[in-house]
Amino acid sequence: MPNPTAAYVALVIAIACEVAGTTLLQMSEQFTRLVPTLAMAVFYAAAFYFLTHALKTMPLGVVYALWSGVGVVLTAVVGSTLFKQVLDLPALIGIGMIVGGIVVMQAFSTVTGHRP
Repeated sequence: MPNPTAAYVALVIAIACEVAGTTLLQMSEQFTRLVPTLAMAVFYAAAFYFLTHALKTMPLGVVYALWSGVGVVLTAVVGSTLFKQVLDLPALIGIGMIVGGIVVMQAFSTVTGHRP
């Protein structure tokens, strides 16, 4: 039986790599800067690699919801802090709703494992 803790660790690494890749996408300036563009590709590849490890134990829907939801929230934080991008009230409300969905899923979902 696969280790659920290892799946969550892999998912956290996948999220971190995805956020790093997206940050580098902004820094690549539409692929005109070589180093950020190459680093972006490496981080995106790593994100998908670690995502596959999370999928060994966790269901696809849960993994994708967590990966994309937490990624959106962290990317918004990076955008506002690193790139000084301002979020308006509807954007903040939407991000709050994403966080709420993640909390509900983690607190109340009984889905625990991957079924072949």
